[in-house]
Amino acid sequence: MYSVGIDSGSVATKAVLFNGKMIEKIIIPTGWSPKTAAKEAIDLLINKVNIDKKQVKKIIGTGYGRISMPFADKTVTEITCHGKGAHFLNSNVRTILDIGGQDSKVISLDNNGNVIDFAMNDKCAAGTGRFLQVMSNVLEVDVSDLDDITDNVKPEPITSMCTVFAESEVISLLAKGLPKERVAAGIVYSIANRGTSILNKVSLVDTIAFTGGVAKSAVIKKMIEKEMGKNLYAPKDSQIVGALGAAVIGWNLLNK
Repeated sequence: MYSVGIDSGSVATKAVLFNGKMIEKIIIPTGWSPKTAAKEAIDLLINKVNIDKKQVKKIIGTGYGRISMPFADKTVTEITCHGKGAHFLNSNVRTILDIGGQDSKVISLDNNGNVIDFAMNDKCAAGTGRFLQVMSNVLEVDVSDLDDITDNVKPEPITSMCTVFAESEVISLLAKGLPKERVAAGIVYSIANRGTSILNKVSLVDTIAFTGGVAKSAVIKKMIEKEMGKNLYAPKDSQIVGALGAAVIGWNLLNK
């Protein structure tokens, strides 16, 4: 008996197979159709483990594309799912900073992983994975290489966090002959600064988890830690925390 959690994000769709522990995970591009991507993710997940689909007793959908999952037994907000997922990975987590493809959020949890407060930046792509991707394209640098070229580099200040204006600013800085590494470090620093700002919107208690695709950047994590004066817990699978939380919720429903 298994549960499956599906997190349909703006950039990637994540799925987790669960039976009291995480059995398998998968991440695929969402593309133009969240519904198609979610179905594909389930099929790939089940085929990867080679189980009978009938053994999956609960499917829980979350993320911005959860409304496109008529096959889900239940849909749950990503705020709730991130809380359950992070708490499952580390029961000491009481605060979560999640920076995804299109939004960033901070979540406060109680001792059982239930949400007691949260704040979101979902009005624009400032400080998100999308912002990082656009800036990387301007720099002609792969996102995965940003850590290597920005570590211990003095950042050039980027004054705008609006993606459109920041893009123009970066192009202007490069045209003036500033080193690409310093401009890239400035972009990374601006994202870290945005993360710090949203963290300060809630009361910080105990362990702080850093999740989402942007959490894979060791340099951004280090910058936020320096600004906050606190260590962050960044799970190895930082992108699948929401899907994991959805799977945990499904499993708990099965075992009520």
